[in-house]
Amino acid sequence: MIDTKPLLFRSNTAFPPVQRGQVSVLQINLGYRCNLSCTHCHVNAGPKRTEEMSWHTIQQVVEVLRKRKLQTLDLTGGAPELNPHFRWLVKQARDLGVEVIDRCNLTILLEPEQEDLAEFLAQQGVRVVASLPCYSEQNVDAQRGKGVFHDSIAGLQRLNQLGFGVEGSGLLLDLVYNPGGAFLPPSQQVLEQDYKQRLLEDHGIRFNNLLTLANMPISRFGSMLVSKGQFDDYMQLLQDSFNQGNLAGLMCRSTVSVDWQGNLYDCDFNQMLELPLSRSGKGVILKDLLVDDMDGNPVLVADHCYGCTAGQGSSCGGALA
Repeated sequence: MIDTKPLLFRSNTAFPPVQRGQVSVLQINLGYRCNLSCTHCHVNAGPKRTEEMSWHTIQQVVEVLRKRKLQTLDLTGGAPELNPHFRWLVKQARDLGVEVIDRCNLTILLEPEQEDLAEFLAQQGVRVVASLPCYSEQNVDAQRGKGVFHDSIAGLQRLNQLGFGVEGSGLLLDLVYNPGGAFLPPSQQVLEQDYKQRLLEDHGIRFNNLLTLANMPISRFGSMLVSKGQFDDYMQLLQDSFNQGNLAGLMCRSTVSVDWQGNLYDCDFNQMLELPLSRSGKGVILKDLLVDDMDGNPVLVADHCYGCTAGQGSSCGGALA
């Protein structure tokens, strides 16, 4: 895989300075192991990855949630559910009254030893944010592998049966769209209506919200851009589409990203570029959040940050504009 980090740091970025606000979201990468190997994956996850957060570090996560009284625990991977301590962490967080988000690839619900995962998520009242880059089988399988669309639909139907995405159930089911190439997402509002109509008519599936995310020019997607000679054009598109109004809503202002080893980053993308959050030139680790919430800390920015501010904007919560 081609390293795009040198391309993003060829000169001082013109991206404006950003300062952190108060931390309300703790985003935890529980490991890079996944049952899929998607072309747009910015963490380069896959079945052969072995990195995963340890029991000791997961206990620290709960301690930070309790001490800082944080509002949201956002669990990512890889497939976060493959970490052996995933369910314990979810239960502990929910007992503290913390909202838990599971960034689920849907196919994990059909994996051996995960047959009761959907029921567990429902029992705990977890908000499921599920990747489905298109309502077309051809497009999904092209990004994520043959048969993934079929299994994703089966996973969504199972979640619907338990009440996820059904009005009045209190169980939230959001879907995530990623473009299939070097272009920006279309209007989130318009695309959401298309998704809801097609998925309901074709498969009887309901969901709450569609979140549109721009592809970041890093890791697996960035490597693909370089190999196709599209990297410079895509970066120019992101810069030309810069929207000043998106700066206030950037997720790095209220979210701390934690890697599987307990190191802190301003966002998930900085984590993949190995750009750690720091204080006085020193890296910050999870236990430091017990005494400092990083309020006012400058965000470490580079050219990839244009991916979050281009057009309607992009964050783990979808469009910003």
